[in-house]
Amino acid sequence: MRRLFPVVADRPGGREWPLEEIAAEYAYPEPLGPSGRWLRANMVSSLDGATEHEGRSQPLSSPADMRIFGVLRALADVVVVGAETVRREGYGPARARRAFAAAREARGQGPAAAVAVVSAGLELDFTAPLFTSPAVPTLVVTGERAPAERVAAARHAGARVVFAGEEAHARAELIPGALAELGLRRQLTEGGPRLLGALAAAGVLDEVCLSLAPRLFGGGTSGVLAGPLLAAPQEYALDGVVEEGGFLFTRYTRSG
Repeated sequence: MRRLFPVVADRPGGREWPLEEIAAEYAYPEPLGPSGRWLRANMVSSLDGATEHEGRSQPLSSPADMRIFGVLRALADVVVVGAETVRREGYGPARARRAFAAAREARGQGPAAAVAVVSAGLELDFTAPLFTSPAVPTLVVTGERAPAERVAAARHAGARVVFAGEEAHARAELIPGALAELGLRRQLTEGGPRLLGALAAAGVLDEVCLSLAPRLFGGGTSGVLAGPLLAAPQEYALDGVVEEGGFLFTRYTRSG
């Protein structure tokens, strides 16, 4: 793994970075922005813009991508993900990792990031490990008019229901604040594209970590964002680029 930008002379490339060094590279800013919270997105894309192959993102990944994926989760208070991505990817709970236990305790974090599933209909499998065996309770983020019987089912399964808006669905602009009110201020979203598109349109994405896989998939691409065209382009500044095995791991922060 080697850093392409910014260049740091005393960090030679061509080696596997220890987890501590990756964590330092991706540390959340202190303080966490003017709002007191920070929402970063982490997505992987092929050269032709695909974010999945046959419904899964795993074919786009690599060992380095998975190391960074794990570190980003270990730094976060909460992982925000759309219900369709949970179903397609077979999401499980974030796991507690011994290598990060002391650092998380020092920051006042729980043993692992909570997973927050954004869903309107709450058509989720509440018998899955995501709900039956998480290190910390899973959250379900929805609107106040979500189906009452599904809200009850989520609570019965041990999930914590978080309302973000008065409609049947969660309002994207309210999700970061609703989670921050629970003390979950270091926020990470893993998409999918529809959720990421809604968060981008709401103007609440502080940071985008985009992994570029040196692969082509063809057959039409879904893109990192899905949804309506943004009213105006949103500007981001490049903060870092790391390379390993032809994969580029980029990091951008909101500048406009």
